[in-house]
Amino acid sequence: MTAAAISPGVTRIGWIGTGVMGSSMVGHLISAGYSATVFSRSKSKAEPLISRGAHWAETPSKVAEQSDVVFSIVGFPSDVREVILGSEGALAGSKPGTILVDMTTSEPSLAVEIHQASASKGVFSVDAPVSGGDIGAKNATLSIMIGGDKEVVDSLQPLFSTMGKTLVHQGKAGAGQHAKMANQILIATNMIGVCESLLYGYKAGLDLPTMLQSVGPGAAGSWSLNNLGPRIMNNNFDPGFFVEHFIKDMGIALSEAKRMGLCLPGLALGEQLYLSVKSKGWGRNGTHALMLALSEMAGIDWKNRK
Repeated sequence: MTAAAISPGVTRIGWIGTGVMGSSMVGHLISAGYSATVFSRSKSKAEPLISRGAHWAETPSKVAEQSDVVFSIVGFPSDVREVILGSEGALAGSKPGTILVDMTTSEPSLAVEIHQASASKGVFSVDAPVSGGDIGAKNATLSIMIGGDKEVVDSLQPLFSTMGKTLVHQGKAGAGQHAKMANQILIATNMIGVCESLLYGYKAGLDLPTMLQSVGPGAAGSWSLNNLGPRIMNNNFDPGFFVEHFIKDMGIALSEAKRMGLCLPGLALGEQLYLSVKSKGWGRNGTHALMLALSEMAGIDWKNRK
């Protein structure tokens, strides 16, 4: 069986999870002319999409019954398992030829399990976690890391290109999730550097926006510095990506590293620092809320600094 060609007005899209990123992503597909059926744990989060013509379904299974391609982007691996493999999950409602695309950052082993369970029913599955946060989701500039059968991945390109800018097929099922783990390892230690750099600049008496003008475009520049640095300076710690979800990701990466016999001390430090952030009640803030914990360690009241 081969995956069907995808085109607006013909292909029916299902979407599970309309949170910070998911709502923008499916919104781009609706704007491109695809009909959409949506499900979210809280219906209120889907209301803006429903007002744009999306159909509401009561369960992930019912989403799949009305869809040709079903996307999911939820919180934790346990959520992925429930919304895809559960008794009322998407796989239960899928007909042969349906494509399931999980865009949650989740466990590589679970992606393989979903691939195998789907294949037994004549259903295709792809793991396609993303990077770029709420900004990338809103601007359709996400980096999408994809694992799965090449023919199926190729057929999904019209949909991926509507949501993202960098689309790379990493390999077989689970490879997309492994690539995302590499991405999260980079972010973990980079965010420490971003926050410590701003703390140093502040303590040295520098004007931080002026400092950023110099270091942002140079060798020290990064997406986190240039996009989240200004938010940190403006005391805006709203989530583009939740701290508690990032802790989940680091845990997955450390578990995979342990399985491979790999020592990653920088990542282990990052996890400990973010556990501190969560313990102080900032787990539902963005990852850049690391500044709040590090500034507290430095004896600086960051939010009330002069």
